[in-house]
Amino acid sequence: MPSLKDLRGRINSVKSTRKITQAMKMVAAAKLRRAQAQAEAARPYAQRMEAILASLGAAVASSPDAPRMLVGTGADQVHLLVVVTADRGLAGPFNTQVGRLARARIRALEAEGKQVKVLTVGRKGAAFLRREFASRIVGEVSFAGRKRVDFADAEAIGVQVATLLEEGGFDVCSLIYNRFRNVISQIPTEQRLIPTPLPEGTAAATGPQALYEYEPAEEEILANLLPRNLAIQIYRAILESAAGEHGARMTAMDNATRNAGEMINRLTLNYNRTRQANITRELIEIISGAEAV
Repeated sequence: MPSLKDLRGRINSVKSTRKITQAMKMVAAAKLRRAQAQAEAARPYAQRMEAILASLGAAVASSPDAPRMLVGTGADQVHLLVVVTADRGLAGPFNTQVGRLARARIRALEAEGKQVKVLTVGRKGAAFLRREFASRIVGEVSFAGRKRVDFADAEAIGVQVATLLEEGGFDVCSLIYNRFRNVISQIPTEQRLIPTPLPEGTAAATGPQALYEYEPAEEEILANLLPRNLAIQIYRAILESAAGEHGARMTAMDNATRNAGEMINRLTLNYNRTRQANITRELIEIISGAEAV
């Protein structure tokens, strides 16, 4: 049985931990408001950009001079996965669930005889995948120590992906990240980036269709929009991941705070019982000594 001194030390230690988890919860809640607003503001823009490219791409996809970023290389052998996670932990299963989705996707592709390359954004994803797929990682990006991530950072990642495509480094590129739903729910999501997804049924559309004339030509517009769309989709994933990280950390710290309170109650009860037992034993010893005299 632990002594009263040991129990007091454990109670004080858990109380100190509870103060830390409470503070982390409050910090995560404050950061969540801004991150959630940014993620929600980026969604309509990213979705509209996808719709514009789908409309333009439907007219150009069949052309032999169609951009690689739109139609890919024509092959399906080498896949690049851009995995977006956080740089810090203490966020419950937030980083793990993205890592598991990426791991499952890698195994599924390799079971089909495909070659897989991985570009990680965030230290936790790199650490998770490095244990089993270190040879597949072709790049690691980390924003540790940065207060905020700007669009220029996503553009730099987009340039890295585009350069790898021009060098023939992959045929298909997909983005894996946590999509923010609410404070307690983040959805692991896989989104294809290259080739650009076209709406289903585009080739089989029937009935009267609207005809558009573009100035400048579609190819010139796509040459400017495709790299920007790549950066926008990556930036959106980073914002969604940031909002999900703060939400997951707030939930995890709230659970940790409540668990610490329950542990303090149990330890306090055990401390009081031990103290009462010691007092009773001392009284018995005093009475027994008095009777002996």
